[in-house]
Amino acid sequence: MMTRNILEYLEQSAEQFPDKIAFADENNACTYMELKNKAQKIGGRLAKLVPPRSPIPVFMEKSVSAICSFMGAVYAGSFYVLLDPKLPAERLKQILTTLDAEVILTDIKYEKQLRLLEFEGAVVDISNVLNAAAGLGDAELLSEEKALLEMVKGQRLDIDPLYAIFTSGSTGVPKGVVVSHRSLIDFIEDFTEIFGIAGEDVIGNQAPFDFDVSVKDIYSTLKTGATMQIIPKKMFSFPTKLLDYLEERKVTTLIWAVSALCIITTLKGFEYKVPGQIKRVIFSGEVMPVRHLNEWRRYLPDAMYANVYGPTEITCNCTYYIVDREFEPGENLPMGKPFPNEKVFLLDDENKQITEPGIKGELCVSGTALSLGYYNNQEQTAKAFVQNPLNTSWLEPIYRTGDLAYYGEEGYLYFASRKDFQIKHMGHRIELGEIETAMERMEEIVRTCCIYDEESNKIIAFYEGDATKKQIVQRISASLPAFMIPNKFQKISGFPLTKNGKIDRGKLLKDYLED
Repeated sequence: MMTRNILEYLEQSAEQFPDKIAFADENNACTYMELKNKAQKIGGRLAKLVPPRSPIPVFMEKSVSAICSFMGAVYAGSFYVLLDPKLPAERLKQILTTLDAEVILTDIKYEKQLRLLEFEGAVVDISNVLNAAAGLGDAELLSEEKALLEMVKGQRLDIDPLYAIFTSGSTGVPKGVVVSHRSLIDFIEDFTEIFGIAGEDVIGNQAPFDFDVSVKDIYSTLKTGATMQIIPKKMFSFPTKLLDYLEERKVTTLIWAVSALCIITTLKGFEYKVPGQIKRVIFSGEVMPVRHLNEWRRYLPDAMYANVYGPTEITCNCTYYIVDREFEPGENLPMGKPFPNEKVFLLDDENKQITEPGIKGELCVSGTALSLGYYNNQEQTAKAFVQNPLNTSWLEPIYRTGDLAYYGEEGYLYFASRKDFQIKHMGHRIELGEIETAMERMEEIVRTCCIYDEESNKIIAFYEGDATKKQIVQRISASLPAFMIPNKFQKISGFPLTKNGKIDRGKLLKDYLED
């Protein structure tokens, strides 16, 4: 029977592995049966307060409690939105305004931060919900709540929203990408099969729960009956503690942002310890520097390494490449080929399809994996999700990623740059990613990031490593024309990162200009 709702994953795993640990954080853990029962109790309370398909903000840090809350929102027939209490209050207020939610799920320990948001709807403390139900048997629900959940279950559609993740918006207002059950199921079925994730695996969660990399962690776990260990964020500041944690928790699978992997290799963490049980390393978010990939492969040669690509708007990823050969520093790593049931193609500036190798175009995606658009934002949805210009015969929405890519001679897709990283400088169109690649061919350079300062009309190259400006200019001049040589070179001790683990380009430029 075809899966129509992700709760089927939870219920099947709870039946098959009732006493197995499903999710654990630094201090708490819950089995599959405990997760199911707690989620139903939370869902029963929520179903009394809001109609199905309502947004349920979950105001708490990533934890086992957050997972229980997510599943509780889904049992109520609604969709969840993680609100990180560490985010600025003004940003959280913007998100709540967009959602216009009637209820918020939280824990009493976040009461002080919640007051700053001036939320006027109902506040549900999950501790109170679970404590109030403590007198019941583990699997029991109040008859009224049981009837409500049954009614909600009967109304389920696979196109119902499952979660929303807010990304930055060009207008300064966050955009909430809404993803349906069907899109998630369509993706995760193939994701777990392609990478061989199974019930005996332990997934080490790095990503924040408001970043879609975590979606792969959570639902790969529920789908296969695996265990997910939530790694505390503080561990990523101390590689030795992080590696100890991976070893102690017997983690087999890393689905991490590139920058998180680079932290370990930059700080020479493997000289301290190599967690030998790691079987697969799946990375995304940025281009993986080959030097760092090679270091991982040197210490963990038997693990599978995979580069996956895709924006939140198409449900996690649309292309993948399993590393099957050695790469030299500065060599481009393929984005690979499309996941099953996803059409990934390139369009030029005149909306004509590009199929020949080496020609860059905007990467576009169609298929079931497309999200439901931006919540309560028809204008931005209409700009990004458009009719496929190659199809004039029936409705075929596509998502225009804004990323430039090209085909290699072997047929794989390769990332070129963001459209907005394509600049016009000294009369030439320049892609900053090409400069970064040239610099990363140097052994003396660990990592690079090039930024264009429009006000001064200068390209600024930031880098970690021991190279001097003279050495860099001399080396990259051999492969780049004079108009692509950066105007400024700035050596730094480490790159600032966004909460999602990507290089914070805005802060990098701001700090530079303020010095």
